[in-house]
Amino acid sequence: MTRRLLALSLLGLFVWILGSLAPFFLRNLRLQQYMENLTQAGQNDTRSADVVRAQVVERARELGLPVEAGHVQAELVGTRWRVSARYLVPVELPGYTVKLHFAPSAGR
Repeated sequence: MTRRLLALSLLGLFVWILGSLAPFFLRNLRLQQYMENLTQAGQNDTRSADVVRAQVVERARELGLPVEAGHVQAELVGTRWRVSARYLVPVELPGYTVKLHFAPSAGR
């Protein structure tokens, strides 16, 4: 009986931790998809790197991700953009802070 209780407790803990971390991975995936859409070839793309960077930062803010302009690199190569970002999300768990590192990129 105590083994079952221990196993259920550990399973519950695992599910709770996964539930705490999963939303950030899903938000990062949405940011990645947005960045991929930004890098699609455009014949007359007149946006500056600052504008593209600001678009990525705004989308990250909408998703609740702590991305700042200094975390985003944008470069126009030919008719396609290369965009990448590096950021850290601290997730508070009881007694411990998990630091999730993300580096989405598109257009390479």
